[in-house]
Amino acid sequence: MTSRLSRREWMQLYGGATIGGLAAGSVSGVARADLASRNDAPAGVQADVTGVQPCSLVNGQVIQPQKVIPSIHNTEVLVVGAGPAGTCAAIAAARGGAKVTIVERYNHFGGLSTGGLVLVILGHWVTGKKQVTQGIGEEIMQRLDKLDRGIVNRRDGVNPTVDAEALKHVTGEMVLEEGIDVFLHSWAAEAIMDDNVVRGIVFQSKSGRQAILADQVIDTTGDGDIFAAAGADHERRKYHIGLPYRIGNLDRVDRSKSNGQRPPRHIGSVTPIPGVNWVNMHGPDADGLDVRELSRLELNHRRQIWKQVEQLRSTPGYEEVYLMETAPQMGVRISRALKGTENLTLDGVKKGQRFVDCVGVGGAWNGDHQEWDIPYGSLLPTKIDNLLTAGRSLSHEPKMSDLIRVIPNCWVSGQAAGAAAAVAVRDNVLAREVSIPKVRELLLEQKAYLG
Repeated sequence: MTSRLSRREWMQLYGGATIGGLAAGSVSGVARADLASRNDAPAGVQADVTGVQPCSLVNGQVIQPQKVIPSIHNTEVLVVGAGPAGTCAAIAAARGGAKVTIVERYNHFGGLSTGGLVLVILGHWVTGKKQVTQGIGEEIMQRLDKLDRGIVNRRDGVNPTVDAEALKHVTGEMVLEEGIDVFLHSWAAEAIMDDNVVRGIVFQSKSGRQAILADQVIDTTGDGDIFAAAGADHERRKYHIGLPYRIGNLDRVDRSKSNGQRPPRHIGSVTPIPGVNWVNMHGPDADGLDVRELSRLELNHRRQIWKQVEQLRSTPGYEEVYLMETAPQMGVRISRALKGTENLTLDGVKKGQRFVDCVGVGGAWNGDHQEWDIPYGSLLPTKIDNLLTAGRSLSHEPKMSDLIRVIPNCWVSGQAAGAAAAVAVRDNVLAREVSIPKVRELLLEQKAYLG
């Protein structure tokens, strides 16, 4: 007769996360579950082996049954979100000696810099044409330099533009070179908690609902999905939501037909591909966490884009211009911002505020001010342990949004978070206990610029 395990013994043995409509269990073990061979789940808890676990309608309420979610993977550093910050975080952690896993809901790396068609590398230099984005971010640009049609306008004091597919290729190759475990098509759903310590995530994919356990977790979802699920203090904000797009055949425009008219609007900016421009769209301030709002904006933006391109095509000489693509990802710029142990302010940037725990240096949009420190505390929650964030969700006041969210500054803060996580794993300490001098030493080894 099979002996019965207590609920906590079950969780420790199998490393599963009990997630239900009524309760959530904690995780202490790290063993991989083989639930298909077990039948001794705690009374009332079902092992979700097949992924088919229907909810019930009870008195008009949808009830999800309590169940054990299979833990399919263990890692030292888990990066959730493979945008600019997440990609650099994963690479930095791997180069720091950690076993790294990255989870991404889309089918590519780069986030809004690729899937969002935000193709301009804006914010990597400051007054005096000094480039402060170094390290992994600079390596990405150097690799793009070597590709035909990878990057254009790469020179001092100019904001270069990349090709989305080239950037997907380069970042994908860099991730694979480091031996990083990759889960694409995987949407992070829950944080796995042991008291106030994050132990991993539950994610949803076509394989069902599964869990990954980790020693250190980095939230680079952009929307702070993991730190919000973990209960970290944060602010929810509205900001511009647009939808960039690309137009083609601009090399076939016959300007002799213009009859002296001014060039039409919505031409956009040059890309590395001849005859192809990308067009930005700022959009209205909206809630990037409201699915109804996102759906409404998506449809309205697409209608507006089609109308703009048709107007362009009706202009004499522009008849062959066409809409190549709209961005697969909505251009959500800001949604959640962590409340970290330190907070970035625009006044601090203007006054040249320095931090003893500086782990990165940010740049400006148009080189119109000096460099500014990114403190480790802006990546670190006040109460939740073994969790860091980077990119647009780090701790900052609203006036800083236009600086922290641009691609080069996301590269920089992502590399900082990855290096810190690697040091924490190496020293077997909590993320908030990590040695800042050791983090800075590792970052300098990785050619980051720290001022």
